[in-house]
Parts: sequence; structure tokens; C-alpha cells
Amino acid sequence: MAYNMKDVFYLDTSIDTTTGAGDGLATLDLSSYVDPIARGRSKGTGLAIYKVHFDISSADGNAPIPASSTGTFRAALLSFSGLPATAVGSTINFNDDQLSATNDLTIAGIDFYAGGTAAGDPSPHMYVMPSAEVPYVVVRDQVVLAIDVTTAMSTTARVGVRLECAQVTLDQSTLNQLLRTQTV
Repeated sequence: MAYNMKDVFYLDTSIDTTTGAGDGLATLDLSSYVDPIARGRSKGTGLAIYKVHFDISSADGNAPIPASSTGTFRAALLSFSGLPATAVGSTINFNDDQLSATNDLTIAGIDFYAGGTAAGDPSPHMYVMPSAEVPYVVVRDQVVLAIDVTTAMSTTARVGVRLECAQVTLDQSTLNQLLRTQTV
């Protein structure tokens, strides 16, 4: 499947931070786009995610967060099977490296520093992203947008993602490899 206007479509979701430290997640159901089971002559299908665009805005989603806002958080788009067993409802207790580039289940991620930057990086700082040449191919039914607010936000912010993606047909060996790497 080529990365072109004919095949690529968009999916999106968002989650609001609170004005306290903590975690949260929003689930994006992909079951209508993903079918990892080959039946007869038909091959399994996955969802190739080429790019992920993050947006941090005021809680109503129509304006930037106020310049006077403070706080920091990390946000990531993860394969659903990457969630820890402690996940309950829309809150989660993240363990080391779950929202990092070293987690094979991280599709894309950013760090956000309200009211400034850290270590000279512009905010938000993208720390991992798939590409048009090498997309992240999801073979599970769901992905989640997860946030870990490390320093309480002074105002509520909405974290949104927009995925550029396409359904792709997978040969059995590629499908098996993807199923192994997307299982924790």
C-alpha cells in the first residue's frame, strides 16, 4: 500500500489533562480496520500509521493554552496491548519506559513544557514518530492516547492526535512478526 492520497485516511482522538499530576488514557477502536486472521485465500490486514500529529490546546479545543500556563506532561500513542495490568477505566499507573521510545509498543510520543522549554527543546518535543517510508503497522484492535502529567498543569489542556493511516494487506510472516512484537 502506498502512502498516497487515494489510500491514506485520518483518525483522531483526544484527552484532557487535569490541573493535577496523574495519568490518563483515551482509547481509539481500530477493529473495523484491523483483521490479523488470514481466512482461505484472503490475507490478514493491519493499519499502517504513517504520521501522528499532536495538538495541545485549551480545554475547549479551539485556542492555544494560555501563555501563562505552567506544567509538564508526556503523551504517547501506544498499541493497546502495551497497557500495564494496573490499568483501570481511564486512569493508569505507568511503569518505567512505557511512554518511551524504547517501548516497542510506542507509536509516537511528545513531551510538553507549558510556559517554556526544557534543555532548549521547542515545546512540544517529539521523541518518536513513524514515517511515510517506515510506518508503524498495528495488528491489534485498539490503540490508546496516554498522558502522564508530571508537573500539575495550571490550566486544563486538551491533547489531541490525528493519525495519517491506511489499511495494508500482510503476508503471513510479516503478520506473525507484528503479532509477536505487539504482545506484552
